[in-house]
Amino acid sequence: MSGIKKTSKSWTTRRDQKAARLAKVDHLLKEKLLGNEHIIEALELLISPGDKVVLEGDNQKQASFLSKALNEVSADKIQGLHMIMSSISRPEHLDIFEKGIAEKIDFSYAGAQSLRVSQMIEDETLKMGEIHTYLELYGRLFIDLIPNIALVAADKADAQGNLYTGANTEETPTIIEATAFKDGIVIVQVNELVEELPRVDIPASWVDCIVVADQPYQLEALFTRDPRHITELQILMAMMTIRGIYERHSVQSLNHGIGFNTAAIELLLPTYGEKLGLKGKICKHWALNPHPTLIPAIESGWIESVHCFGGEVGMEQYTAARPDVFFTGRDGSLRSNRAMCQVAGQYAVDAFVGSTLQIDGEGNSSTVTSGRLSGFGGAPNMGHDPRGRRHSTPAWLDMINEQHELARGRKLVVQMVETFQSGNEPVFVESLDAIKVAKQAGVATAPVMIYGDDVTHVVTEEGIAYLYKAQSLDERKAALEAVAGVTPIGLRYNRNKVEKMRRDGLVAFPEDLQIRRTEAKRSLLAARSVEDLVEWSDGLYNPPAKFRSW
Repeated sequence: MSGIKKTSKSWTTRRDQKAARLAKVDHLLKEKLLGNEHIIEALELLISPGDKVVLEGDNQKQASFLSKALNEVSADKIQGLHMIMSSISRPEHLDIFEKGIAEKIDFSYAGAQSLRVSQMIEDETLKMGEIHTYLELYGRLFIDLIPNIALVAADKADAQGNLYTGANTEETPTIIEATAFKDGIVIVQVNELVEELPRVDIPASWVDCIVVADQPYQLEALFTRDPRHITELQILMAMMTIRGIYERHSVQSLNHGIGFNTAAIELLLPTYGEKLGLKGKICKHWALNPHPTLIPAIESGWIESVHCFGGEVGMEQYTAARPDVFFTGRDGSLRSNRAMCQVAGQYAVDAFVGSTLQIDGEGNSSTVTSGRLSGFGGAPNMGHDPRGRRHSTPAWLDMINEQHELARGRKLVVQMVETFQSGNEPVFVESLDAIKVAKQAGVATAPVMIYGDDVTHVVTEEGIAYLYKAQSLDERKAALEAVAGVTPIGLRYNRNKVEKMRRDGLVAFPEDLQIRRTEAKRSLLAARSVEDLVEWSDGLYNPPAKFRSW
Protein backbone atom coordinates (compact mmCIF):
# COMPACT_ATOMS: atom_id res chain seq x y z
CA MET A 1 0.00 0.00 0.00
CA SER A 2 3.01 2.26 0.38
CA GLY A 3 2.69 5.25 -1.94
CA ILE A 4 -0.66 4.11 -3.34
CA LYS A 5 -3.67 6.27 -2.58
CA LYS A 6 -7.04 4.59 -2.05
CA THR A 7 -9.87 6.00 -4.09
CA SER A 8 -12.17 8.15 -2.07
CA LYS A 9 -15.62 7.58 -3.51
CA SER A 10 -19.08 6.34 -2.75
CA TRP A 11 -19.67 2.65 -3.46
CA THR A 12 -23.44 2.96 -3.31
CA THR A 13 -24.22 5.45 -6.07
CA ARG A 14 -26.70 3.20 -7.91
CA ARG A 15 -28.42 2.29 -4.65
CA ASP A 16 -28.60 5.93 -3.61
CA GLN A 17 -29.98 6.98 -7.01
CA LYS A 18 -32.61 4.26 -6.82
CA ALA A 19 -33.72 5.39 -3.36
CA ALA A 20 -33.96 8.99 -4.55
CA ARG A 21 -36.05 8.02 -7.55
CA LEU A 22 -38.41 5.84 -5.54
CA ALA A 23 -38.86 8.65 -3.03
CA LYS A 24 -40.32 10.76 -5.84
CA VAL A 25 -43.22 8.33 -6.30
CA ASP A 26 -43.80 7.51 -2.66
CA HIS A 27 -46.98 9.60 -2.66
CA LEU A 28 -48.37 7.55 -5.56
CA LEU A 29 -47.74 4.13 -4.02
CA LYS A 30 -49.70 2.10 -1.51
CA GLU A 31 -46.96 -0.26 -0.38
CA LYS A 32 -45.76 -1.31 -3.85
CA LEU A 33 -49.09 -0.88 -5.62
CA LEU A 34 -49.53 1.92 -8.13
CA GLY A 35 -52.93 2.89 -9.51
CA ASN A 36 -52.90 2.45 -13.26
CA GLU A 37 -54.17 6.02 -13.72
CA HIS A 38 -50.81 7.20 -12.35
CA ILE A 39 -48.55 5.06 -14.55
CA ILE A 40 -47.41 7.82 -16.94
CA GLU A 41 -46.64 10.22 -14.07
CA ALA A 42 -44.74 7.47 -12.28
CA LEU A 43 -42.65 6.61 -15.34
CA GLU A 44 -41.75 10.28 -15.79
CA LEU A 45 -40.55 10.40 -12.18
CA LEU A 46 -38.71 7.06 -12.14
CA ILE A 47 -36.99 7.15 -15.54
CA SER A 48 -34.15 9.54 -16.30
CA PRO A 49 -32.92 10.68 -19.74
CA GLY A 50 -30.36 8.26 -21.21
CA ASP A 51 -31.40 5.34 -18.98
CA LYS A 52 -31.01 1.76 -20.15
CA VAL A 53 -34.56 0.41 -20.14
CA VAL A 54 -35.24 -3.30 -20.65
CA LEU A 55 -38.79 -3.89 -21.85
CA GLU A 56 -40.32 -7.34 -21.83
CA GLY A 57 -41.42 -7.98 -25.36
CA ASP A 58 -40.32 -11.43 -26.41
CA ASN A 59 -41.88 -13.16 -29.41
CA GLN A 60 -44.97 -14.26 -27.41
CA LYS A 61 -45.50 -12.29 -24.21
CA GLN A 62 -45.70 -8.50 -24.24
CA ALA A 63 -45.66 -5.98 -21.39
CA SER A 64 -48.21 -4.18 -23.55
CA PHE A 65 -49.72 -1.87 -20.90
CA LEU A 66 -46.27 -0.58 -19.91
CA SER A 67 -45.07 -0.19 -23.50
CA LYS A 68 -48.15 1.92 -24.29
CA ALA A 69 -47.55 4.01 -21.16
CA LEU A 70 -43.90 4.60 -22.06
CA ASN A 71 -45.09 5.86 -25.43
CA GLU A 72 -47.20 8.51 -23.63
CA VAL A 73 -44.50 10.07 -21.44
CA SER A 74 -43.35 13.59 -22.25
CA ALA A 75 -40.32 13.75 -24.52
CA ASP A 76 -39.43 17.01 -22.76
CA LYS A 77 -38.94 15.04 -19.54
CA ILE A 78 -37.56 11.75 -20.87
CA GLN A 79 -35.40 11.42 -23.95
CA GLY A 80 -32.44 9.51 -25.32
CA LEU A 81 -33.35 6.16 -23.73
CA HIS A 82 -31.29 3.11 -24.63
CA MET A 83 -33.89 0.38 -25.14
CA ILE A 84 -33.09 -3.32 -24.69
CA MET A 85 -35.73 -5.72 -26.06
CA SER A 86 -35.81 -9.34 -27.09
CA SER A 87 -38.42 -8.60 -29.72
CA ILE A 88 -39.54 -5.42 -31.41
CA SER A 89 -43.08 -6.54 -32.07
CA ARG A 90 -45.54 -3.71 -31.30
CA PRO A 91 -45.91 -0.32 -33.06
CA GLU A 92 -45.25 1.67 -29.88
CA HIS A 93 -41.88 -0.08 -29.53
CA LEU A 94 -40.79 2.09 -32.45
CA ASP A 95 -43.07 5.10 -31.90
CA ILE A 96 -40.92 6.08 -28.91
CA PHE A 97 -37.94 6.58 -31.25
CA GLU A 98 -39.89 8.83 -33.60
CA LYS A 99 -40.94 10.93 -30.59
CA GLY A 100 -37.36 11.19 -29.30
CA ILE A 101 -38.16 9.35 -26.06
CA ALA A 102 -35.71 6.62 -27.07
CA GLU A 103 -32.59 6.87 -29.18
CA LYS A 104 -30.74 3.54 -29.35
CA ILE A 105 -31.77 -0.13 -29.36
CA ASP A 106 -30.26 -3.55 -28.77
CA PHE A 107 -32.58 -6.39 -29.76
CA SER A 108 -32.84 -10.00 -30.97
CA TYR A 109 -35.85 -10.17 -33.24
CA ALA A 110 -38.15 -7.72 -35.03
CA GLY A 111 -40.67 -9.88 -36.87
CA ALA A 112 -43.68 -7.83 -37.97
CA GLN A 113 -41.79 -4.56 -37.35
CA SER A 114 -38.72 -5.54 -39.42
CA LEU A 115 -39.60 -3.35 -42.43
CA ARG A 116 -40.14 -0.33 -40.21
CA VAL A 117 -36.89 -0.93 -38.31
CA SER A 118 -34.98 -0.96 -41.58
CA GLN A 119 -36.64 2.27 -42.75
CA MET A 120 -36.04 4.05 -39.43
CA ILE A 121 -32.34 3.18 -39.51
CA GLU A 122 -32.15 4.55 -43.06
CA ASP A 123 -33.95 7.71 -41.88
CA GLU A 124 -31.55 7.93 -38.87
CA THR A 125 -34.52 7.93 -36.50
CA LEU A 126 -33.12 4.94 -34.63
CA LYS A 127 -29.55 4.12 -33.66
CA MET A 128 -28.55 0.48 -33.73
CA GLY A 129 -26.67 -1.20 -30.93
CA GLU A 130 -26.37 -4.82 -32.01
CA ILE A 131 -28.63 -7.61 -33.24
CA HIS A 132 -28.23 -10.36 -30.65
CA THR A 133 -29.11 -13.94 -30.06
CA TYR A 134 -31.39 -14.30 -27.03
CA LEU A 135 -28.69 -15.69 -24.74
CA GLU A 136 -26.24 -13.06 -25.84
CA LEU A 137 -28.71 -10.29 -25.02
CA TYR A 138 -29.53 -11.82 -21.63
CA GLY A 139 -25.84 -12.23 -20.89
CA ARG A 140 -25.10 -8.58 -21.63
CA LEU A 141 -27.80 -7.52 -19.15
CA PHE A 142 -25.38 -8.74 -16.48
CA ILE A 143 -22.24 -7.23 -18.01
CA ASP A 144 -22.37 -4.01 -20.01
CA LEU A 145 -26.10 -3.46 -20.66
CA ILE A 146 -27.17 -3.45 -16.99
CA PRO A 147 -30.69 -1.94 -16.88
CA ASN A 148 -31.66 1.10 -14.87
CA ILE A 149 -35.32 0.20 -15.39
CA ALA A 150 -37.13 -3.07 -16.10
CA LEU A 151 -40.68 -3.07 -17.47
CA VAL A 152 -42.13 -6.58 -17.28
CA ALA A 153 -45.41 -8.53 -17.17
CA ALA A 154 -46.82 -11.17 -14.84
CA ASP A 155 -50.16 -12.90 -14.38
CA LYS A 156 -50.84 -12.14 -10.70
CA ALA A 157 -49.42 -10.40 -7.66
CA ASP A 158 -50.32 -10.67 -3.98
CA ALA A 159 -50.49 -7.90 -1.40
CA GLN A 160 -46.80 -8.27 -0.51
CA GLY A 161 -45.69 -7.95 -4.14
CA ASN A 162 -44.83 -11.57 -4.88
CA LEU A 163 -45.45 -12.51 -8.51
CA TYR A 164 -46.96 -15.46 -10.31
CA THR A 165 -45.92 -15.58 -13.96
CA GLY A 166 -48.13 -18.50 -14.98
CA ALA A 167 -47.48 -20.74 -17.96
CA ASN A 168 -45.55 -18.02 -19.79
CA THR A 169 -42.72 -17.29 -17.40
CA GLU A 170 -40.54 -16.63 -20.47
CA GLU A 171 -37.72 -14.13 -19.80
CA THR A 172 -39.28 -12.40 -16.78
CA PRO A 173 -36.92 -13.85 -14.10
CA THR A 174 -33.82 -13.03 -16.16
CA ILE A 175 -34.81 -9.43 -16.82
CA ILE A 176 -35.83 -8.80 -13.22
CA GLU A 177 -32.74 -10.40 -11.72
CA ALA A 178 -30.36 -8.35 -13.87
CA THR A 179 -32.15 -5.18 -12.77
CA ALA A 180 -33.00 -5.87 -9.13
CA PHE A 181 -29.58 -7.04 -8.03
CA LYS A 182 -27.78 -4.06 -9.54
CA ASP A 183 -30.06 -1.51 -7.92
CA GLY A 184 -32.29 -0.85 -10.90
CA ILE A 185 -36.03 -0.27 -10.61
CA VAL A 186 -38.42 -3.11 -11.43
CA ILE A 187 -41.91 -2.13 -12.58
CA VAL A 188 -44.39 -4.94 -13.20
CA GLN A 189 -47.79 -4.94 -14.86
CA VAL A 190 -50.09 -7.70 -13.64
CA ASN A 191 -53.47 -8.94 -14.79
CA GLU A 192 -54.88 -9.10 -11.27
CA LEU A 193 -54.22 -8.86 -7.55
CA VAL A 194 -55.06 -11.92 -5.47
CA GLU A 195 -54.90 -12.86 -1.81
CA GLU A 196 -52.94 -16.05 -2.44
CA LEU A 197 -50.81 -16.97 -5.44
CA PRO A 198 -50.83 -20.45 -7.01
CA ARG A 199 -47.06 -20.35 -6.59
CA VAL A 200 -44.40 -17.64 -6.10
CA ASP A 201 -42.29 -17.24 -9.24
CA ILE A 202 -40.69 -13.90 -8.34
CA PRO A 203 -40.28 -12.86 -4.69
CA ALA A 204 -41.55 -9.46 -3.61
CA SER A 205 -38.08 -8.29 -2.58
CA TRP A 206 -37.10 -8.18 -6.28
CA VAL A 207 -40.01 -5.88 -7.20
CA ASP A 208 -40.39 -2.13 -6.65
CA CYS A 209 -43.69 -1.19 -8.27
CA ILE A 210 -46.79 -3.14 -9.32
CA VAL A 211 -49.61 -1.84 -11.48
CA VAL A 212 -52.78 -3.70 -12.44
CA ALA A 213 -53.13 -3.27 -16.19
CA ASP A 214 -56.39 -2.13 -17.78
CA GLN A 215 -56.37 -5.36 -19.81
CA PRO A 216 -54.31 -8.57 -19.77
CA TYR A 217 -50.89 -8.47 -21.35
CA GLN A 218 -50.71 -9.41 -25.02
CA LEU A 219 -49.98 -13.07 -25.69
CA GLU A 220 -49.49 -14.52 -29.17
CA ALA A 221 -50.23 -18.07 -30.33
CA LEU A 222 -46.93 -18.12 -32.16
CA PHE A 223 -46.21 -21.84 -32.22
CA THR A 224 -49.56 -23.16 -33.46
CA ARG A 225 -49.59 -24.66 -36.96
CA ASP A 226 -52.85 -25.88 -38.47
CA PRO A 227 -52.24 -29.33 -39.97
CA ARG A 228 -54.68 -28.47 -42.77
CA HIS A 229 -51.94 -26.35 -44.34
CA ILE A 230 -49.19 -29.00 -44.35
CA THR A 231 -48.39 -29.90 -47.95
CA GLU A 232 -47.31 -33.20 -49.48
CA LEU A 233 -43.94 -31.62 -50.28
CA GLN A 234 -43.45 -30.84 -46.58
CA ILE A 235 -44.49 -34.40 -45.71
CA LEU A 236 -41.86 -35.74 -48.13
CA MET A 237 -39.17 -33.60 -46.51
CA ALA A 238 -40.32 -34.74 -43.07
CA MET A 239 -40.07 -38.39 -44.13
CA MET A 240 -36.54 -37.82 -45.40
CA THR A 241 -35.57 -36.09 -42.16
CA ILE A 242 -36.92 -38.92 -39.99
CA ARG A 243 -35.34 -41.64 -42.12
CA GLY A 244 -32.16 -39.94 -43.27
CA ILE A 245 -31.24 -37.99 -40.12
CA TYR A 246 -33.15 -38.98 -36.99
CA GLU A 247 -32.98 -42.72 -37.60
CA ARG A 248 -29.51 -42.70 -39.15
CA HIS A 249 -27.92 -40.76 -36.29
CA SER A 250 -30.14 -41.94 -33.39
CA VAL A 251 -31.33 -38.42 -32.54
CA GLN A 252 -32.96 -38.66 -29.12
CA SER A 253 -33.00 -35.02 -27.96
CA LEU A 254 -33.75 -32.04 -30.15
CA ASN A 255 -35.23 -28.63 -30.82
CA HIS A 256 -37.63 -27.84 -33.67
CA GLY A 257 -38.11 -24.38 -35.08
CA ILE A 258 -41.60 -23.14 -35.85
CA GLY A 259 -42.96 -24.00 -39.26
CA PHE A 260 -44.98 -26.48 -41.25
CA ASN A 261 -41.89 -28.55 -42.14
CA THR A 262 -41.17 -29.47 -38.54
CA ALA A 263 -44.89 -29.70 -37.67
CA ALA A 264 -45.06 -32.40 -40.35
CA ILE A 265 -42.24 -34.32 -38.63
CA GLU A 266 -44.08 -34.16 -35.30
CA LEU A 267 -47.26 -35.49 -36.89
CA LEU A 268 -45.45 -38.31 -38.73
CA LEU A 269 -43.82 -39.80 -35.64
CA PRO A 270 -46.91 -41.83 -34.58
CA THR A 271 -47.47 -43.07 -38.16
CA TYR A 272 -44.40 -43.18 -40.38
CA GLY A 273 -42.03 -43.33 -37.39
CA GLU A 274 -44.07 -46.16 -35.90
CA LYS A 275 -43.92 -48.06 -39.21
CA LEU A 276 -40.11 -47.78 -39.10
CA GLY A 277 -40.04 -49.15 -35.53
CA LEU A 278 -38.38 -46.02 -34.13
CA LYS A 279 -40.43 -45.42 -30.95
CA GLY A 280 -38.07 -45.30 -27.97
CA LYS A 281 -35.08 -44.83 -30.27
CA ILE A 282 -35.51 -41.23 -31.45
CA CYS A 283 -37.17 -37.93 -30.45
CA LYS A 284 -37.60 -38.65 -26.73
CA HIS A 285 -36.46 -35.35 -25.16
CA TRP A 286 -37.26 -31.87 -26.45
CA ALA A 287 -36.38 -28.22 -25.84
CA LEU A 288 -39.51 -26.78 -27.38
CA ASN A 289 -42.58 -24.69 -26.75
CA PRO A 290 -45.72 -26.81 -26.27
CA HIS A 291 -46.55 -27.14 -29.97
CA PRO A 292 -50.09 -28.47 -30.42
CA THR A 293 -48.73 -30.70 -33.20
CA LEU A 294 -46.76 -32.58 -30.52
CA ILE A 295 -49.98 -33.87 -28.95
CA PRO A 296 -50.35 -37.08 -31.01
CA ALA A 297 -46.70 -38.05 -30.41
CA ILE A 298 -47.12 -37.44 -26.67
CA GLU A 299 -50.39 -39.35 -26.49
CA SER A 300 -48.95 -42.32 -28.39
CA GLY A 301 -45.96 -42.58 -26.05
CA TRP A 302 -43.14 -41.16 -28.15
CA ILE A 303 -42.13 -38.21 -26.00
CA GLU A 304 -40.71 -38.45 -22.49
CA SER A 305 -39.92 -34.82 -21.66
CA VAL A 306 -40.42 -31.30 -23.01
CA HIS A 307 -38.84 -28.19 -21.53
CA CYS A 308 -40.33 -24.96 -22.85
CA PHE A 309 -39.09 -21.47 -23.71
CA GLY A 310 -42.62 -20.16 -23.19
CA GLY A 311 -46.18 -21.37 -23.30
CA GLU A 312 -48.73 -21.52 -26.09
CA VAL A 313 -52.24 -20.11 -26.01
CA GLY A 314 -54.75 -22.91 -25.54
CA MET A 315 -52.27 -25.50 -24.31
CA GLU A 316 -52.53 -24.57 -20.61
CA GLN A 317 -54.93 -27.35 -19.55
CA TYR A 318 -53.11 -29.93 -21.63
CA THR A 319 -49.64 -29.22 -20.19
CA ALA A 320 -51.09 -29.14 -16.66
CA ALA A 321 -52.57 -32.60 -17.24
CA ARG A 322 -49.27 -34.09 -18.46
CA PRO A 323 -46.73 -33.37 -15.66
CA ASP A 324 -44.72 -36.47 -16.55
CA VAL A 325 -43.87 -34.77 -19.84
CA PHE A 326 -43.83 -31.04 -19.09
CA PHE A 327 -42.14 -29.04 -16.32
CA THR A 328 -44.97 -27.86 -14.07
CA GLY A 329 -45.45 -26.38 -10.61
CA ARG A 330 -47.50 -27.80 -7.76
CA ASP A 331 -50.40 -25.74 -9.05
CA GLY A 332 -50.19 -27.69 -12.31
CA SER A 333 -49.31 -24.79 -14.59
CA LEU A 334 -46.35 -24.89 -16.93
CA ARG A 335 -43.04 -23.45 -15.80
CA SER A 336 -41.29 -22.12 -18.87
CA ASN A 337 -37.98 -20.29 -18.90
CA ARG A 338 -36.62 -18.73 -22.06
CA ALA A 339 -33.03 -18.35 -20.86
CA MET A 340 -32.68 -21.86 -19.42
CA CYS A 341 -34.39 -23.48 -22.40
CA GLN A 342 -32.01 -21.64 -24.71
CA VAL A 343 -29.14 -23.10 -22.67
CA ALA A 344 -30.70 -26.56 -22.97
CA GLY A 345 -31.14 -26.07 -26.70
CA GLN A 346 -27.54 -24.99 -27.03
CA TYR A 347 -25.76 -27.62 -24.94
CA ALA A 348 -28.08 -30.46 -24.01
CA VAL A 349 -29.76 -31.58 -27.25
CA ASP A 350 -28.49 -33.75 -30.09
CA ALA A 351 -30.01 -31.71 -32.89
CA PHE A 352 -31.40 -28.35 -33.92
CA VAL A 353 -33.80 -28.41 -36.88
CA GLY A 354 -34.70 -25.02 -38.27
CA SER A 355 -35.44 -23.07 -41.41
CA THR A 356 -34.34 -19.84 -43.03
CA LEU A 357 -35.08 -17.42 -45.85
CA GLN A 358 -31.71 -17.50 -47.62
CA ILE A 359 -28.75 -19.88 -47.90
CA ASP A 360 -25.62 -19.09 -49.88
CA GLY A 361 -23.38 -21.50 -51.76
CA GLU A 362 -21.29 -22.25 -48.65
CA GLY A 363 -24.27 -22.93 -46.39
CA ASN A 364 -24.39 -19.60 -44.52
CA SER A 365 -27.97 -18.60 -43.82
CA SER A 366 -30.00 -15.63 -42.63
CA THR A 367 -33.57 -14.47 -42.13
CA VAL A 368 -32.44 -10.87 -42.73
CA THR A 369 -33.32 -9.95 -46.31
CA SER A 370 -33.35 -6.71 -48.30
CA GLY A 371 -35.42 -4.06 -46.53
CA ARG A 372 -36.09 -6.32 -43.54
CA LEU A 373 -33.97 -6.13 -40.40
CA SER A 374 -35.72 -9.01 -38.68
CA GLY A 375 -32.96 -10.41 -36.48
CA PHE A 376 -32.93 -14.09 -35.58
CA GLY A 377 -33.87 -14.71 -31.95
CA GLY A 378 -32.52 -17.96 -30.52
CA ALA A 379 -31.62 -19.86 -33.70
CA PRO A 380 -27.90 -18.96 -33.54
CA ASN A 381 -27.76 -20.21 -29.91
CA MET A 382 -29.15 -23.60 -30.84
CA GLY A 383 -27.98 -23.72 -34.45
CA HIS A 384 -24.28 -24.04 -33.85
CA ASP A 385 -21.86 -26.58 -32.47
CA PRO A 386 -21.15 -25.62 -28.83
CA ARG A 387 -17.49 -26.46 -28.54
CA GLY A 388 -17.73 -26.44 -24.77
CA ARG A 389 -19.88 -29.57 -24.78
CA ARG A 390 -18.29 -32.62 -23.18
CA HIS A 391 -21.12 -35.14 -22.67
CA SER A 392 -21.59 -37.74 -25.37
CA THR A 393 -24.71 -39.25 -26.94
CA PRO A 394 -25.00 -41.67 -29.85
CA ALA A 395 -25.97 -38.84 -32.22
CA TRP A 396 -23.12 -36.59 -31.06
CA LEU A 397 -20.58 -39.38 -31.44
CA ASP A 398 -21.95 -40.28 -34.87
CA MET A 399 -20.80 -36.89 -36.13
CA ILE A 400 -17.14 -37.84 -35.63
CA ASN A 401 -15.70 -37.78 -39.12
CA GLU A 402 -12.01 -38.43 -38.48
CA GLN A 403 -9.79 -41.05 -36.93
CA HIS A 404 -8.01 -39.35 -34.06
CA GLU A 405 -7.72 -40.23 -30.38
CA LEU A 406 -8.86 -36.71 -29.42
CA ALA A 407 -11.66 -36.58 -32.00
CA ARG A 408 -14.92 -35.22 -30.65
CA GLY A 409 -18.51 -35.28 -31.75
CA ARG A 410 -20.70 -32.36 -32.68
CA LYS A 411 -24.31 -31.26 -32.59
CA LEU A 412 -26.47 -31.88 -35.62
CA VAL A 413 -27.51 -28.54 -37.11
CA VAL A 414 -30.16 -29.11 -39.77
CA GLN A 415 -31.56 -26.53 -42.17
CA MET A 416 -34.86 -27.71 -43.64
CA VAL A 417 -36.08 -25.56 -46.53
CA GLU A 418 -37.99 -25.70 -49.76
CA THR A 419 -35.79 -24.42 -52.58
CA PHE A 420 -38.19 -21.54 -53.30
CA GLN A 421 -40.07 -19.48 -50.74
CA SER A 422 -43.39 -17.71 -51.24
CA GLY A 423 -43.39 -15.29 -54.13
CA ASN A 424 -41.14 -17.66 -56.07
CA GLU A 425 -38.04 -16.21 -54.41
CA PRO A 426 -35.11 -18.65 -54.38
CA VAL A 427 -33.83 -19.68 -50.95
CA PHE A 428 -30.42 -20.62 -52.36
CA VAL A 429 -28.67 -17.43 -53.48
CA GLU A 430 -25.23 -16.33 -54.65
CA SER A 431 -24.86 -13.80 -51.83
CA LEU A 432 -26.88 -13.20 -48.67
CA ASP A 433 -28.89 -9.97 -48.52
CA ALA A 434 -27.59 -9.71 -44.95
CA ILE A 435 -24.26 -8.41 -46.28
CA LYS A 436 -25.92 -5.44 -47.96
CA VAL A 437 -28.26 -4.85 -45.02
CA ALA A 438 -25.29 -4.68 -42.62
CA LYS A 439 -23.77 -1.85 -44.63
CA GLN A 440 -27.06 0.03 -44.76
CA ALA A 441 -27.65 -0.39 -41.02
CA GLY A 442 -24.09 0.51 -40.09
CA VAL A 443 -23.50 -2.64 -38.04
CA ALA A 444 -20.01 -4.08 -37.85
CA THR A 445 -20.79 -7.60 -39.05
CA ALA A 446 -23.37 -9.07 -41.39
CA PRO A 447 -26.38 -10.50 -39.47
CA VAL A 448 -25.81 -14.14 -40.39
CA MET A 449 -28.20 -16.44 -38.55
CA ILE A 450 -26.26 -19.71 -38.83
CA TYR A 451 -22.77 -19.92 -40.29
CA GLY A 452 -22.20 -22.58 -42.92
CA ASP A 453 -19.44 -24.38 -41.06
CA ASP A 454 -21.90 -25.13 -38.25
CA VAL A 455 -24.51 -26.69 -40.55
CA THR A 456 -24.30 -30.49 -40.70
CA HIS A 457 -27.33 -31.27 -42.91
CA VAL A 458 -29.50 -29.42 -45.41
CA VAL A 459 -32.87 -30.94 -46.34
CA THR A 460 -34.90 -29.81 -49.35
CA GLU A 461 -37.60 -31.42 -51.45
CA GLU A 462 -34.74 -32.70 -53.64
CA GLY A 463 -32.89 -34.61 -50.93
CA ILE A 464 -30.40 -34.33 -48.06
CA ALA A 465 -26.89 -32.87 -48.20
CA TYR A 466 -24.71 -34.41 -45.47
CA LEU A 467 -22.39 -31.40 -45.21
CA TYR A 468 -20.50 -32.70 -42.18
CA LYS A 469 -18.96 -35.37 -44.42
CA ALA A 470 -17.45 -32.88 -46.87
CA GLN A 471 -13.66 -32.98 -46.93
CA SER A 472 -13.26 -29.58 -48.60
CA LEU A 473 -15.14 -26.37 -49.28
CA ASP A 474 -15.58 -27.39 -52.91
CA GLU A 475 -17.14 -30.69 -51.84
CA ARG A 476 -19.44 -28.83 -49.45
CA LYS A 477 -20.55 -26.49 -52.22
CA ALA A 478 -21.19 -29.40 -54.58
CA ALA A 479 -23.35 -31.18 -51.98
CA LEU A 480 -25.47 -28.05 -51.55
CA GLU A 481 -25.80 -27.65 -55.31
CA ALA A 482 -27.16 -31.19 -55.54
CA VAL A 483 -30.21 -30.36 -53.37
CA ALA A 484 -30.74 -26.71 -54.38
CA GLY A 485 -33.15 -27.41 -57.22
CA VAL A 486 -33.39 -24.84 -60.02
CA THR A 487 -32.13 -21.95 -57.92
CA PRO A 488 -28.98 -20.04 -58.99
CA ILE A 489 -26.93 -22.39 -56.80
CA GLY A 490 -28.69 -25.54 -57.97
CA LEU A 491 -28.13 -24.72 -61.64
CA ARG A 492 -24.44 -25.50 -61.09
CA TYR A 493 -25.51 -29.15 -60.68
CA ASN A 494 -22.97 -31.61 -62.10
CA ARG A 495 -24.53 -35.02 -62.72
CA ASN A 496 -21.29 -36.98 -62.49
CA LYS A 497 -20.30 -35.27 -59.24
CA VAL A 498 -23.72 -35.89 -57.76
CA GLU A 499 -23.71 -39.59 -58.59
CA LYS A 500 -20.34 -39.95 -56.90
CA MET A 501 -21.57 -38.04 -53.83
CA ARG A 502 -24.60 -40.31 -53.62
CA ARG A 503 -22.31 -43.33 -53.63
CA ASP A 504 -20.04 -41.72 -51.02
CA GLY A 505 -22.98 -40.77 -48.78
CA LEU A 506 -22.62 -36.99 -49.08
CA VAL A 507 -26.01 -36.67 -50.76
CA ALA A 508 -29.16 -38.78 -50.49
CA PHE A 509 -32.25 -38.51 -52.64
CA PRO A 510 -35.58 -40.00 -51.48
CA GLU A 511 -35.00 -43.25 -53.37
CA ASP A 512 -31.62 -43.63 -51.64
CA LEU A 513 -33.55 -43.63 -48.35
CA GLN A 514 -36.12 -46.17 -49.58
CA ILE A 515 -38.75 -43.44 -49.79
CA ARG A 516 -41.12 -43.24 -52.71
CA ARG A 517 -42.27 -39.73 -53.47
CA THR A 518 -45.78 -41.07 -54.05
CA GLU A 519 -45.85 -42.18 -50.37
CA ALA A 520 -45.86 -38.58 -49.17
CA LYS A 521 -49.60 -38.16 -48.65
CA ARG A 522 -51.57 -36.19 -46.07
CA SER A 523 -53.13 -39.46 -44.97
CA LEU A 524 -49.81 -40.14 -43.19
CA LEU A 525 -50.36 -37.29 -40.73
CA ALA A 526 -51.54 -38.39 -37.29
CA ALA A 527 -53.79 -35.31 -37.23
CA ARG A 528 -54.99 -33.48 -40.30
CA SER A 529 -56.76 -30.55 -38.63
CA VAL A 530 -56.81 -28.60 -35.39
CA GLU A 531 -60.04 -30.42 -34.59
CA ASP A 532 -58.10 -33.70 -34.75
CA LEU A 533 -55.55 -32.28 -32.30
CA VAL A 534 -58.34 -31.39 -29.86
CA GLU A 535 -59.66 -34.93 -30.15
CA TRP A 536 -56.20 -36.42 -29.54
CA SER A 537 -55.95 -34.27 -26.39
CA ASP A 538 -59.27 -35.55 -24.99
CA GLY A 539 -60.58 -32.00 -25.20
CA LEU A 540 -57.78 -30.50 -23.08
CA TYR A 541 -56.38 -28.43 -25.94
CA ASN A 542 -58.42 -25.22 -26.33
CA PRO A 543 -57.23 -23.55 -29.55
CA PRO A 544 -57.72 -19.82 -30.15
CA ALA A 545 -60.79 -18.90 -32.18
CA LYS A 546 -58.82 -18.17 -35.35
CA PHE A 547 -57.75 -21.82 -35.49
CA ARG A 548 -61.25 -23.22 -35.06
CA SER A 549 -62.77 -24.39 -38.32
CA TRP A 550 -65.58 -26.56 -36.93
